Amino acid sequence: MNTMQITHIKHPTLEDFENKACHEILNCAQKSISLRDKFSIVLCGGNTPKGIFKKLAMHKADWNKWHIYFGDERCLEKNNPDRNSMMANEAWLNHVPIMSSHKYFIDAELGPEKAAKNYEQLLSNISTFDLVLLGFGDDGHVASLFPEHHWDNSRSVIPVYNAPKLPRERVSLTPKRLSKARKILFLVTGSNKQTSFNRWMKKKDLPAACVCAEEEIKILSYDLL
Repeated sequence: MNTMQITHIKHPTLEDFENKACHEILNCAQKSISLRDKFSIVLCGGNTPKGIFKKLAMHKADWNKWHIYFGDERCLEKNNPDRNSMMANEAWLNHVPIMSSHKYFIDAELGPEKAAKNYEQLLSNISTFDLVLLGFGDDGHVASLFPEHHWDNSRSVIPVYNAPKLPRERVSLTPKRLSKARKILFLVTGSNKQTSFNRWMKKKDLPAACVCAEEEIKILSYDLL
């Protein structure tokens, strides 16, 4: 994470963790809308954010000013329940009045190369995200950037092949593009991630250490030491 100061906030319960994450997201949205009349957020996938997304769906917000992007996607059929977009839709996006034109899905059903090129073209008109949400895998991966994989960081979006977790083919934003963010919020749960988390905090060579932000990086965790 370069030399940027990061804040790590531990939570005693999963409920506290999810409530704090909601609070952080909604506060960031309110601030961004008051300053720029819009809020751009990059969503992460996996199990960790699902409860957070469900809680967001119960809140009131200026939803018509939210713009939704994705940090990565799995190359599966469009309505496959294992896609990050499907999880976000079912838990949150289908339940709030965000305009369909403000939801920017990765068309990963086209395959990793074509989908990456399409999303890269879409993001060429976007300068800086207001908030990027990132999970953290037990192997230390973020988005679909895996340890010991190599990626072209001159690009904004890349195809991913031979991922160590199924499905093997994916699409991911690069560290360079994820770092074009005013704020990054890492969401980390599970004691099975402790070893990789410790490596990350010691500045070891993990994908999470390649990401930085313009203003702030904050880690929210539950069930970590």
